[in-house]
Amino acid sequence: MAEDVSDAPAGFAKEQLKSFIERIERLEEEKKAIADDIKDVFAEAKANGFDVKALRTILKLRKEDADERKEHDAIVELYCQALGIFM
Repeated sequence: MAEDVSDAPAGFAKEQLKSFIERIERLEEEKKAIADDIKDVFAEAKANGFDVKALRTILKLRKEDADERKEHDAIVELYCQALGIFM
């Protein structure tokens, strides 16, 4: 027979588990609300004539480490030169 929750080891804290679950659920709701807000800002930027794809690229670049970005750019430039693609 399956072990009943009341028979769980003494270290198992039912209320603590419930608290964790409820906190995660609240955070998930907040995350969705923030994602919706970000989507609205992108829509507003697009309505004002900005290129959303370019904005996303800039956001990605700003998150990167400057040295890693320079190294990556140098490699891309090298590959482009090797392929005869000039930037």
